[in-house]
Amino acid sequence: MPPKDQARESYMICGRRSGKSFISALVAVYLACFRDWSKYLNKGEVGHIFIIATDRRQARIIKNYISGIFQASPILSQMVKADLRESIELRNNVIITVKAATFRGLRGYTLLAAILEEMAFYRDEESANPDREILNAVKPGLATFPGSLLLGISTPYARSGVLWEQFKKHYGQRNGPLIWKAPTTVMNPTIDKKIIDQALRDDPEAARAEWEAEWRQDISSLFTIESIEACVVPGRYELPKIEKVNYMGFIDPSGGRQDSFTMAIAHAEETGKVVLDVIRERVPPFRPEAVCEEFTGVLKAYRVSQVQGDRYAGEWVTTSFRKFGIEVKPCEKSASDLYAEFLPMIMQGSVELLDSKRLISQLTSLERRTRTGGKDLITHFPSSHDDVANAVAGACVLAATPRRPDIIWV
Repeated sequence: MPPKDQARESYMICGRRSGKSFISALVAVYLACFRDWSKYLNKGEVGHIFIIATDRRQARIIKNYISGIFQASPILSQMVKADLRESIELRNNVIITVKAATFRGLRGYTLLAAILEEMAFYRDEESANPDREILNAVKPGLATFPGSLLLGISTPYARSGVLWEQFKKHYGQRNGPLIWKAPTTVMNPTIDKKIIDQALRDDPEAARAEWEAEWRQDISSLFTIESIEACVVPGRYELPKIEKVNYMGFIDPSGGRQDSFTMAIAHAEETGKVVLDVIRERVPPFRPEAVCEEFTGVLKAYRVSQVQGDRYAGEWVTTSFRKFGIEVKPCEKSASDLYAEFLPMIMQGSVELLDSKRLISQLTSLERRTRTGGKDLITHFPSSHDDVANAVAGACVLAATPRRPDIIWV
């Protein structure tokens, strides 16, 4: 048993289509309705049960499950005081709330339970360790009540993060959190085995994680948070132009609908160290031509007349920048190649980075994926972004590249 000031801690590692969202909803309803919390709640105090989903869409699905459970039971439905968009208020002073994964909105609550749905997939543009930040946010709220519960439920992913650390440390061991690990066929015997067999033939590594609840061995983090923070200059957000310094610019364009439009400027010092001077990001929606004009003003201020950019960008990027006096040259290297060249710069500490939470978060979320043929792919986590990281890596790699004598650098 954990100490009285700690919540009971458990983790379920399950394959895909194991009913994880419904399990989260059932656990929340059971704790809210069949446990007597009144002896711990002060007069006028409300106890909260949080289910923390990966995003708003998943949160809505779980909330619908919870509402459905109450509506299906004549007895339970009498306990409902209010069924709101994100929460259900009960007459016993307990509120079940489903939230998207962000640590900012979790502090300051009196918590009876916190259920972390798909915690191996938590991502936050402003945090390098969102899963750990979320745990740090909810644990103080859980300490108030004896018998409070911290439950993590997820399909496994890469061998990093809190869920992997808990599994590695406690799975099969005594005197620690309960770790439940089961493939899809155990959690959901009705699943068509042919679907799983086909997935294993198509992509064995991904399928073993998705269906058999095995941790992926082909994915690893490119950077550690420690290596990135060692290169960040605290409190440095932008550097002014220095005379007689050759600056390099790199852009990661966007059409203004989904991805950000980003730009970075960097230079190399005589010692060989590369210094990141400027980061610009415009989050959609925006007018692409207006962003081109804005970025042009910054580039010209640093005497940059030519930039490189994503080679997959459309012709409109070159045309728009040329209109404002900047030449755009498609980069010969892919984003994966740029990250591969940026890696030793970080590991050797030969680059100084600006103090940007989004940059740190995006760099630490980059993944190296082993592929057949010998060349690894470095890219961002599915459904996340690397627009800032791509621009910064591009500018820094360009600044570190020895200059050819046949090119006139302005």
